[in-house]
Amino acid sequence: MKLKPLADRVVLKMVEAEETTKSGIILTGAAKEKPEVAEVIEVGPGGNVDGKEVVMTVKAGDKVITSKYSGTQVKVDGEEYTIVRQGDILAIVE
Repeated sequence: MKLKPLADRVVLKMVEAEETTKSGIILTGAAKEKPEVAEVIEVGPGGNVDGKEVVMTVKAGDKVITSKYSGTQVKVDGEEYTIVRQGDILAIVE
C-alpha cells in the first residue's frame, strides 16, 4: 500500500535517534529523545488550500525538522509514518 498525500500534506518517516553521543557515550533506550528529524517520503500537489495558493517546497528524499508533537501518526504495512502540513515543517536539513 502507498500513501498519497492531498493538498499541502507531506508524509514523513522519522529518522532513528543516535545510539551514541559525539563523545562516544552509548545511550540506553530510555535516554534517547524522540527524534525530530524526518525523511520526506511523499509530497502532496499543493494548490489552493484554505483560499491561499500553496507551492510545495519540500520533495521526496529531503531531511526535515518538524515540531515535536505535530502531525498525525499512521501505520501502513508495519511501518510508522507521520502526515503533516508543509507549514508544520520548520527547516530542511542540508
